[in-house]
Amino acid sequence: MQNLFTRFIEDESGATAIEYGLIAALIAVGMIAGATSIGTQLDDKFDTIATTISGA
Repeated sequence: MQNLFTRFIEDESGATAIEYGLIAALIAVGMIAGATSIGTQLDDKFDTIATTISGA
């Protein structure tokens, strides 16, 4: 039983999976932030274009 417990304590494969999960989450957050920023800029640009066309 102690051998099983010792192997469980020394096993680091779960930690690696958690690290990969955290990296994927950080990448996803970065992509969402970038898409939101680009979306806001595009929305402003289309509003400007619509206002210009409406005034013509």
